[in-house]
Amino acid sequence: MHKAGFVNIVGNPNVGKSTLMNQLVGERISIATFKAQTTRHRIMGIVNTPEMQIVFSDTPGVLKPNYKLQESMLAFSESALQDADVLLYVTDVIEDPTKNKDFLDKVAKMTVPVLLLINKIDQTDQKTLGQIVGRWHELLPKAEILPISALNKFGTDLLLKRIGELLPDSPPYFGKDQLTDKPARFFVSEIIREKILLYYAKEIPYSVEVRVESFKEDDTHIHINAVIYVERESQKGIVIGHKGIALKRVSTESRKALERFFGKSVYLEVFVKVDKDWRSSDKELDSFGYNPV
Repeated sequence: MHKAGFVNIVGNPNVGKSTLMNQLVGERISIATFKAQTTRHRIMGIVNTPEMQIVFSDTPGVLKPNYKLQESMLAFSESALQDADVLLYVTDVIEDPTKNKDFLDKVAKMTVPVLLLINKIDQTDQKTLGQIVGRWHELLPKAEILPISALNKFGTDLLLKRIGELLPDSPPYFGKDQLTDKPARFFVSEIIREKILLYYAKEIPYSVEVRVESFKEDDTHIHINAVIYVERESQKGIVIGHKGIALKRVSTESRKALERFFGKSVYLEVFVKVDKDWRSSDKELDSFGYNPV
């Protein structure tokens, strides 16, 4: 009998959800950086074997929203509690277990299997880890606790095996050769945004959105036009940089990453535009795909 199901990954920012997702899927589906709030969307990554299909779903870190973009990000995370066959709640050895307790209380009430993953165990010792496990067991007594290190691939094979045991009998939900539910344009915008997260400081990465205006592909080449949106003219100047050097760096590094991702030669044109307060506009957020429905 074939097994299939939705395995949703939730947790607070910067605990390693996207790193875990990429390790489990075996591809870089989610961008993963050292900065919080890297993931803004709910992103699916699909693992297929002859006997099984696991549909993983990476979600934004749970936070108290301060503007409409963050409200949409929280809605993506909460929607993952509603359609999971197995829930992966990711924490780490540093995090305060009582952080965002409202969300944790919702996890505690779930009837589907919950696997509590304590990530980054390479950063602690056995005694401290035992204490951490004890605290989490008090908060989520029904959850099965698995210590892991996603970055070092420690415990991920055991995790995949356990997920396979918990999945329901079902035909596949997607084609067996499908890796994700997102179109190519989505990954273009995410890769460009990843470079912005890496190369700019302060508020710039969180005030930026990327839209792909044109994506033309043939057998060997891809031609892409993309626009980086910022909220203020001053931010536009920072993104472009003196004599355009900063934007050229982002464009060059993005092009290299896109060529690795698609396995083709890429011609990338990137422009910068101002869209005032796009993070607080329902219309703009909808156009950028931040509608969790």
